[in-house]
Amino acid sequence: MSVLNVVHAADAILEQLSDYIGLMDDEKYTKASTIFPAGTIGKHIRHTLDHFRCSINTPSCEMIDYDHRTRGVSVETDRQAALTEISQLRSALGGFDADGLNESVTAQVMCAGDGCCAELQSTRGREIFFALHHAIHHNAILKAIAAEFDIELDAAFGTAPSTLNYESGLASN
Repeated sequence: MSVLNVVHAADAILEQLSDYIGLMDDEKYTKASTIFPAGTIGKHIRHTLDHFRCSINTPSCEMIDYDHRTRGVSVETDRQAALTEISQLRSALGGFDADGLNESVTAQVMCAGDGCCAELQSTRGREIFFALHHAIHHNAILKAIAAEFDIELDAAFGTAPSTLNYESGLASN
């Protein structure tokens, strides 16, 4: 088992997002969902990319902070801006080797709505894995919104690898 599998999995999720964006027009990308009223496809994409950006691009001497993000940026409303960011993130992922993924980092996480935080020691690979795992769950929401907008997706989109493994009959338990 190689820590580089995390990079391959993260790249695959980002590729899925790129393909997903290509399935719609600008109107659907920014249209409010009736099943997730506060969300649009663009806002979910931005949120997902924020987590990847933090996990990939935050220098090891700085704290990874997933909770203080800039909202209302072009990725929320401009499909091309989202595709450009995905391309940049995929390129940055390609620059990691095993040593880079095993690099020690610190992540700050918000534990409650009052702003209470904790600092956690981690590795770059673990944080990238967190971002890809987080993305899978947002992809499940994106899949529901896509169905609402009559966009068909592959059955595996937004499904956890463990579920896919189990359903394929390859799981050992």
